[in-house]
Amino acid sequence: METTFTGTEGQVIRCKAAVAWEAGKPLSIEDVEVAPPKAHEVRIKVVATGVCHTDWEYLYENKKGMRFRPFPLVLGHEAAGIVESVGPQVTKFAAGDQVIPLFLPQCQECDRCLSPKTNLCKRAKTQVGVLADGTSRISCKRQQIYQFLGVSSFSQYTVVPDTSLAKINSNAPLDKVFLLGCGVSTGYGAALKTGKVERDSVCAVFGLGAVGLAAVMGCKAAGAKTIIGVDVNPNKFEKAIMLGATECVNPNDDSKSIQEVLVEKTNGGVDYALECVGSPVVMSAALESTTDAWGVCVIAGWTETESMSVVVEKLLMGRTLTGTYFGGWKSVEGVFKLVEDYMEKKLKLDEFITHDLPLNQINQAFETLKSGTSIRTLIRLWEKEAPAEEVTS
Repeated sequence: METTFTGTEGQVIRCKAAVAWEAGKPLSIEDVEVAPPKAHEVRIKVVATGVCHTDWEYLYENKKGMRFRPFPLVLGHEAAGIVESVGPQVTKFAAGDQVIPLFLPQCQECDRCLSPKTNLCKRAKTQVGVLADGTSRISCKRQQIYQFLGVSSFSQYTVVPDTSLAKINSNAPLDKVFLLGCGVSTGYGAALKTGKVERDSVCAVFGLGAVGLAAVMGCKAAGAKTIIGVDVNPNKFEKAIMLGATECVNPNDDSKSIQEVLVEKTNGGVDYALECVGSPVVMSAALESTTDAWGVCVIAGWTETESMSVVVEKLLMGRTLTGTYFGGWKSVEGVFKLVEDYMEKKLKLDEFITHDLPLNQINQAFETLKSGTSIRTLIRLWEKEAPAEEVTS
């Protein structure tokens, strides 16, 4: 995809964005102004973005105990786009590069980035809603609009740190690879990177949304012989089978607990359980569905508000309980490689997109997510190609 930018470098750009003015209310399509990038920042034209459960949770749930997010806010963190301009001291990017913005940075300098033990770059601990200098690059009606996870992809243009950006194949279809900005990378990596699923093993994946389906795909790529999908929505089963599940189970179909069902079905428990819901109750069930001696439970579902109940004996009997963030991938390197895998047909993405909507229908995407009728909705931020509008006064 070729895009030429002329006359916008160093200027404020006016464009469209979906703004969350307050929690619990639908997004509003507004004209916003996006300032030029500062040192070590990159301004990108967002071509495609997805609506993730995390976006929905911060907009509509706001449960007690959730991390504070200031409003007004531009949500969105799973996206792909094109570099429009770069700020001072940026050396790895240039206008026209195809990129995927990252909510998890990889500075490649801190002790965590230099260690093979983790992908949790220390620069992930940034100020909430703003960039490094304490301000956002997005404004509307003379008011600062906060940025979500340092990305804010529900805007036609956004500015991100150069450590939170992956340069990708110039031929990659942005309306497909945007999925690697969050959901697919997280689930796929939960199986391959964090869980290290082994060939001929028995696996259970709890939750068959985008993250869970990607975990199914990861288990298949690892060579698991049995992959059991678990979900209360049977409409997800066909897609799970297509992506590699050998069978699917609805917890509501049996009077026994799902962990009891799985232990009986597998003669003692699964080798690997991957929790992709974000529910502490499901997390406990996943752990209890694993076999003793070597069972591994990976928590990939996100929650900030509740505690998981763990029967200590389950761990004393040899099980491993661990969590994963962004699937364990070192973000910049991992996303580049995953895009290459997709281009080489080693990784499926197209199958995850169930809905395709323009930016002005983004609230409909939230509804399909809430109702469970979508896996991922592709939001196209540009219904037709149009030049950026420079603000001169």
